[in-house]
Amino acid sequence: MEPAEELKRGADRIASMILHSDLEWVDIAIEIEKLREICSEIDPDGLDLFEKVYESRFHRLWNQWRQ
Repeated sequence: MEPAEELKRGADRIASMILHSDLEWVDIAIEIEKLREICSEIDPDGLDLFEKVYESRFHRLWNQWRQ
């Protein structure tokens, strides 16, 4: 699997967890941290982009659908 595809699948999985499970934020945050580590391994300079794109997406989904 290509690195970009791995990130996309991980992000989709986390989004699905937010939308379709009853997991607490702490559990979601653990999964986000795991994805951040994968991103760091793939491209250490890409962590700023990860935070801007993926992390903000996860927070937005949580705020829209879970609060």
